Amino acid sequence: MVASVGFNPGHGGPGNPPWFSFELDEVDRAILHELQADARTTTAEEMGEEAGVSASTIRNRIERLEDVGVIEGYHPHIDYEAANYQLHLFIICRVSPDERAKLAEEALKIVGTVTVREMLTGPSNLHIEAIAEDSAAVDTVTGKITDLGLEIMSTEIVKEEHVQPFNHFGPAPSTDEDEA
Repeated sequence: MVASVGFNPGHGGPGNPPWFSFELDEVDRAILHELQADARTTTAEEMGEEAGVSASTIRNRIERLEDVGVIEGYHPHIDYEAANYQLHLFIICRVSPDERAKLAEEALKIVGTVTVREMLTGPSNLHIEAIAEDSAAVDTVTGKITDLGLEIMSTEIVKEEHVQPFNHFGPAPSTDEDEA
């Protein structure tokens, strides 16, 4: 199975036009699955064994996936509570679509902000993920968000986050017939 990945303007790697598309094959998908599961300790040799190709093929494929913009970086998964940020928040905001991009960039500069997502649909069109040590720090973050001109619709405290690799990059799930 080959998946076609289309890129938007600004994607597709350096020098590639906005309409550039890249075909993912099974080896590419296996690489992406393994990197999502554990980018830090998974080796090219291990990925090669899993995908049935050499480690050098894996390294070349990773470089190509980086060059075309499919792999944009490698980021640690941080346990904020262990880092003494007891409160992990999602702050759901509303802003004029004309100002959304500009205010998203400004919100990202607020100390405590981790990510900002611009939503295309729905009235709550800016979602801010933030961390705080205590309720006073939450008040500071939400105050600065309000000062930007964002309307806060709700503030949610995250209890636990569960993450898994995108399943379509991984091996096909086995069925009962496969196990028989």
